[in-house]
Amino acid sequence: MPNKKVKDDITPDIDRIVGKLQKELPKKAHKYFKEITPIKTGNARRKTKRRGHVIVANYKYATQLDEGRSKQARHGMSGPTTKYLNKLVKKVVEGV
Repeated sequence: MPNKKVKDDITPDIDRIVGKLQKELPKKAHKYFKEITPIKTGNARRKTKRRGHVIVANYKYATQLDEGRSKQARHGMSGPTTKYLNKLVKKVVEGV
């Protein structure tokens, strides 16, 4: 019995999803993280940077803020940012 060739319709969709996620998620994560970072003097937001795919909160009290020790961000920033990204990923995947 001869082998049948199967058309690969999945790989282009996967490539599109991966490409979109790699391009958009780091930027959107950084933007969202900064938006929900508590602001008193602006120092925390100013010193929150993105290096590649990593968000760097370069100030002494970053851990305290992320642990929710601020009335302005009772849930910190990392957890809510992760939830936000999960929603974005779901949208991208469902949109293909």
